[in-house]
Amino acid sequence: MQWPESVEIVEVGPRDGLQSIGRVLAGELKVRMIEELVAAGFTRIEVTAFSRPDVVPQHADAEWLVAGLPNAPGVTYRALVPNLRGAERAVACGMGEISVLVTASETYNRLNQNMTIEESLVAMEAIAEHATANGVHVVAAVGLALFCPFEGNIPSERTLGILRRCHEAGVSEAYLATSAGADGPRGVYELCTEVRERLPELRLGVHLHDTNGMALADALAAMQAGVSTFEGSICGLGGGIRLPEGHENYGNVATEDLVNLFTECNVGTGLDLSSVVECARTIAKMLDIPLSSRAATGGTKEDLSKLGRAGRAVEATRRGQRGE
Repeated sequence: MQWPESVEIVEVGPRDGLQSIGRVLAGELKVRMIEELVAAGFTRIEVTAFSRPDVVPQHADAEWLVAGLPNAPGVTYRALVPNLRGAERAVACGMGEISVLVTASETYNRLNQNMTIEESLVAMEAIAEHATANGVHVVAAVGLALFCPFEGNIPSERTLGILRRCHEAGVSEAYLATSAGADGPRGVYELCTEVRERLPELRLGVHLHDTNGMALADALAAMQAGVSTFEGSICGLGGGIRLPEGHENYGNVATEDLVNLFTECNVGTGLDLSSVVECARTIAKMLDIPLSSRAATGGTKEDLSKLGRAGRAVEATRRGQRGE
């Protein structure tokens, strides 16, 4: 295997994670969450969405939230926009970066955005034109890039066609999303490799979900294909909101597990693992949610070493009591 010197971890919990939490949180709580993420060292954070409040009530406070974001030099805040009106609102608020989603599943795209793929691409082109004219960086995401529960395996040509349209519209960075979380490392590797070969000018990232438990293996596969940007959600928050009902976990890969993975591979992230793990634990308490990630539930070398030191201390005390 080949190991890059570093990768970038982008945090999407405040937007993608909270969007699926099932209850609307107070804006002050969201700001505190973002402050914790900034303090942990994240430099690119997706904080909200400029969507219709009646469709996504969790982000009805987008303008208010952006106005109250921590002033943090070197940190880029990003917002998701579903249409030109959302882009206009985001630009007016001074967002430095926006993201736009097109799914490679016709069925899901209609369920989630009430548009065909072609209609979403036309909207993307208008968004990219407006944002670029105002000096705002645009990131595109292709949801369900490999597999859709409604349609099955997605032809790679469809995903590539969406990315090509994004690139032709002036988008220089895009993500492939395993939105159902049912994809494996070989498929991720092959699609990422094909995209990088056919669209080499496009900066490629991945956004991974962990339904089948393979998200970290998928991350390694993407890295081997030359991907250098990985989106995660703190505490594994979030999931596809229009995916079939009856499954409890379409959740995003936990950011702290991604950081633990790359730390153990000696691949730099610019983040301190212990700080990220403590951030996850703090946010879990703040949001009153259970911890589920391996890293935050004791799965790091630091946690295990603490247990080892405690065990040695107990054994030394027992030996002393026995006079050994």
